Amino acid sequence: MTDKSHRLYAVVLALVVFFVAWAAVAAKPWATAKTDPRVTALALREQRLGADTKLVQRVAAQRMAVYQVALKQRRAQIASAKARSLHATTASTASVQVAQAATASVRVVNLPPLTITRTS
Repeated sequence: MTDKSHRLYAVVLALVVFFVAWAAVAAKPWATAKTDPRVTALALREQRLGADTKLVQRVAAQRMAVYQVALKQRRAQIASAKARSLHATTASTASVQVAQAATASVRVVNLPPLTITRTS
């Protein structure tokens, strides 16, 4: 076997296998990937913001409930004030009508003629 082409193919194949193995070892596929501390910090911040959001929503709901109760009371006060005003208005109107019916006299007022003075 003095054919040199087979030796050349064998050497080239050996070199290709060597470099492929070297690349595979350099890639370290068995090593665990380290987590980025920024991603960890971001996840913690997201959890804190979620908790803060729930707290804010609970406080807002409580304030809204208190507001609804106060609004209901205020509307009741306004309705009662309008009813009292309407009652007072009808009572005063009735008393004025009774007074007008009692005094049937008419008063006529004569005013002097209107004088207009112009300034130039």
